[in-house]
Amino acid sequence: MNLHQFRFVQEAVRRNLNLTETAKALHTSQPGISKAILELEEELGIDIFARHGKRLRRVTEPGQEVLKSIDIILREVANLKRIGDEFSKQEAGTLSIATTHTQARYILPGPVALLRRRYPKVQVVLHQGTPEQVARMLMAETADVGLATESLSEFDELVTLPCYEWQHAIVLPRGHALAGVERPTLEQVAAEPLVTYHPTVTGRSRIDAAFARARLKPQIALEALDSDVIKTYVRLGLGAGIVAEMAVRDEPPDGDLVSLAAGHLFGRNVARVAFRKGAYLRHFVYTFAELLSERLTRALIQRAMSGGGADYQM
Repeated sequence: MNLHQFRFVQEAVRRNLNLTETAKALHTSQPGISKAILELEEELGIDIFARHGKRLRRVTEPGQEVLKSIDIILREVANLKRIGDEFSKQEAGTLSIATTHTQARYILPGPVALLRRRYPKVQVVLHQGTPEQVARMLMAETADVGLATESLSEFDELVTLPCYEWQHAIVLPRGHALAGVERPTLEQVAAEPLVTYHPTVTGRSRIDAAFARARLKPQIALEALDSDVIKTYVRLGLGAGIVAEMAVRDEPPDGDLVSLAAGHLFGRNVARVAFRKGAYLRHFVYTFAELLSERLTRALIQRAMSGGGADYQM
């Protein structure tokens, strides 16, 4: 048996047992993949996949156990490569970060700039997506570290740690009737057409839950993934915006938008940093985490990665 066979099996499962797509992803031939998998099954003395003709239909029960071992083996192989990179290139490498638009636009610029000053030979790659996509990029080893508010703690394959707290803000055109109200009520907000986030991102679930508890049905005029898009449509008069407070911090105090703190309406949110369980973290990954938050020390991350407890609260 060999690593090529393991990768073929793992990728076939990732591609929903479609060997044509598996071959494309691995830049090889479909017959070659089929032959390699059959040879592995013959050597193990079990069927990893149930078949209908030449098509793979499902993973068998013993196949599920084989997959668990393959995942561990390939993860450790990846760790060996990272260890080699760590000690052969102490000041160089690639840091891949998976995150949402809000984090990439408003939180990461400072830490990324500081990291590049400390490690000028480290290339930073940003992957943006929904929180669920961030989690899946971590599990697929596309990213070394993830940062998002929703979803990350729901995946057992990830180690997640709270990074910082934030609240929502209501953003309005200057001159809007609510602009002079210091603490607007949910009823006042629900009476306005609203421009806010898509349900999958940036604490939208807390917004919906707050209205539901108050038995209010808000008028959602527009949903978006991007805070800047929301502010653009607020400027156009489409409605009152609800955005993450980070998105309005740089707005000039005498500008065309007014923002009101909305933590009393929608509560506090916690952004979390995440790593894939069992991953080997290079020294500049720890440095980046420390730049994100003072609480994310190397010792804390190492304890979490080694399974030293899961209850890390703000």
